[in-house]
Amino acid sequence: MTDRPQPRYSSCVFHAHLRTIRMDEELGELTENDFIIPPVKYEYLDHTADVQLHAWGDSLKEAFEQCGMAMFGYMTDLNYVQIKQVHTIEASADDMMGLLYHFLDELLFLFSAEPYLICKKVMITEFNTEEFRIVCKCYGEEFEIGKHPQGSEVKAITYSAMQIIEEPKDNKFEVFVIIDI
Repeated sequence: MTDRPQPRYSSCVFHAHLRTIRMDEELGELTENDFIIPPVKYEYLDHTADVQLHAWGDSLKEAFEQCGMAMFGYMTDLNYVQIKQVHTIEASADDMMGLLYHFLDELLFLFSAEPYLICKKVMITEFNTEEFRIVCKCYGEEFEIGKHPQGSEVKAITYSAMQIIEEPKDNKFEVFVIIDI
């Protein structure tokens, strides 16, 4: 058996499977608005052996943000999470369903691998529906057993029964996503 060299990671960038997570180092530049948590606009729907996230908002961007928060809310009680770190994720795809999938998958990866971030707030800073690209700031802290109540482990995001409802004339923006738990 040969010795494999240990991977090296910079303190700011983590690369794995073409994923990039950047930690925003200037925490001192957080404003009061960064600590304002938007109202909850999501619910959990029963689904055989899984759970369906249903999120909505005043825009499709807000519905995506709320869906991300629904996923984190299923993993722990968000009342115990503080904003101590800010990380930036990026997601891109070939269509809107793929964009929703990859966005949630990037958030799940942020939790499942270092920095093990549980988010109190996600704020999409770029929502490009023509090029199918999202850039998102993720505010939270490292998940700690004992501090954060353990909810259900989210194993994966699925395309099963995924829906994106965008009806601007009726001010209706909703997403439905089944997560594997």
